[in-house]
Amino acid sequence: MCGLCGEISFDGPADPAAVKRMVDTLAPRGPDGGGILGHDRVVFGHRRLKIIGLSSAAQQPMQDPELGLSLVFNGCIYNYRALRGELEARGYRFFSMSDTEVVLKAFHAWGPRCVERFLGMFAFAILERDSGRVTLARDRLGIKPLYYSEAKGRFRFASTLPALLAAGDVDTAIDPAALHHYMSWHAGVPAPLTIIRGVRKLAPATLLTLESDGSRREETYWTLTVGARDEDRVMTEAEWREAVLDALGTAVERRQVADVPTGVLLSGGLDSSVIVALLARRGQSGLKTFSIGFDAVNGVEGDEFKYSDIIVREFDTEHTKLVIDGSRTLDALPSAIAAMAEPQMSHDAVAFWLLSQAVAKHVKVIQSGQGADEVFGGYHWYPKLMGSRDPVGDYACAYFDRDHAEMREALAPDFLNGDYSREFIAHFFAGSASRSAIDKTLQLDQQIMLVDDPVKRVDNMTMAHGLEARVPFLDHELVELAARIPADLKVRGEGKYILKEAARAVVPEAVIDRPKGYFPVPALKHLRGPFLDFVRDVLDRPAARDRGLFNRAYVDRLLADPDGALTPKGNSKLWQVALLESWLQTHGV
Repeated sequence: MCGLCGEISFDGPADPAAVKRMVDTLAPRGPDGGGILGHDRVVFGHRRLKIIGLSSAAQQPMQDPELGLSLVFNGCIYNYRALRGELEARGYRFFSMSDTEVVLKAFHAWGPRCVERFLGMFAFAILERDSGRVTLARDRLGIKPLYYSEAKGRFRFASTLPALLAAGDVDTAIDPAALHHYMSWHAGVPAPLTIIRGVRKLAPATLLTLESDGSRREETYWTLTVGARDEDRVMTEAEWREAVLDALGTAVERRQVADVPTGVLLSGGLDSSVIVALLARRGQSGLKTFSIGFDAVNGVEGDEFKYSDIIVREFDTEHTKLVIDGSRTLDALPSAIAAMAEPQMSHDAVAFWLLSQAVAKHVKVIQSGQGADEVFGGYHWYPKLMGSRDPVGDYACAYFDRDHAEMREALAPDFLNGDYSREFIAHFFAGSASRSAIDKTLQLDQQIMLVDDPVKRVDNMTMAHGLEARVPFLDHELVELAARIPADLKVRGEGKYILKEAARAVVPEAVIDRPKGYFPVPALKHLRGPFLDFVRDVLDRPAARDRGLFNRAYVDRLLADPDGALTPKGNSKLWQVALLESWLQTHGV
């Protein structure tokens, strides 16, 4: 896990100083080393977090003069040993023990479609010396980020948006469509958009090839269709349970590949609990687990320790429990916001920042349960889409933080040009090969919302402390399996039915049958005292008033009654507005 960046110039030498500024901004993602490699028109930069192949031979940017390739890579290829064996059989010689070198030589052996052989999470850029061609790639489910900007005959890329801002020469105007998505979709902004007009992001499962003359081509190398297959109709519920447990067991075992200690973020919910259980079942002893809790506010509990403690006792883990009072949460807010590659309104961002800060003192790699709800149908709105005759309308009603009528009240007229979010859903559903409304919805959430909300949040907050997060529920083979399971077996009951039934073989029922919970940070849902003061200060600053994103009457109404304006998912609309403005101010936009 690392941070990467670079510049490609199409009409003269690249600018190493701009790349150096990006490298410096990415330092928290890679505290174990860094470097810059220049090839006249192309300069790559990198920050390294040592996880696999700990010697200096694995340093990046990595260059193989014999093959004429240079590489910067972020992520982990879990099957790198098997791929290395294949490559050695073909005559390739290795100078390191890293998965980075496997990526480089796999590209030489199989070309850009080598990505189809990778089991893992990744973003990378490879320069072919002889042709000057650069290929950028992102993993199937967008676990690893990749942003880019373009201006004046050059192309820059980086692991975070703020790194590109540090390089300079970026159009920082607010993108109206991205703003509409932010305010509708719980701050999720689908690729290629970002909130900044001059920065874009590579979509998941995408290869982008840039030729030396500036021409390019983009291709999607993996797609997902959700829905039962005809050949699977003979599968019984028991067989699906067994298949899920086996595939998830394989996924968690893959993610133990490391040359450093590993652990698990244990929230007390089903998803993280089944990860611990399956690791224990496969012989993992002395497993390190970590939980976090906060002060209760307005009757909302701030921890789920009573459930995580059950798992700790059952599997005898080496457990660390972190209890956070309100003052620490408030103190951490500016740092958590600074760590966001894009503005993220979810209350648990600061929780992940604080938890990661503590966990990084013990391990460098953790597994986390993000993705289970999207992959196995765990959210409360999914049953509403079963048999829906108006999937676009029903999805918007169940999920959107605001309808378009409220958007007119919230946004200044210059930023409201269309119902972008509803149009996006309509276009996605129309182009989806998934047949039913619920299957189209699951596909949308897995390929769009999952990427730009929970997955991005976990990456940003863990990497702020040089901690690598791995997400077994986003193992693409597990995701493909889950996509084939009939929707009713996923959304039945209160959701995740088939996962719960599969988990009964390994997880105590008290955890499986508990009420559904979320990573709670009550102080940001029910804004009180210093938290409300923080929000008011952000929105009253001259920068906010001069920017004029929001109608002031709307902002004043939210400030007057912060508890009275919650989204359908129960989150603070005031916090959503303030977070965006705070992020823009933090990054000098």
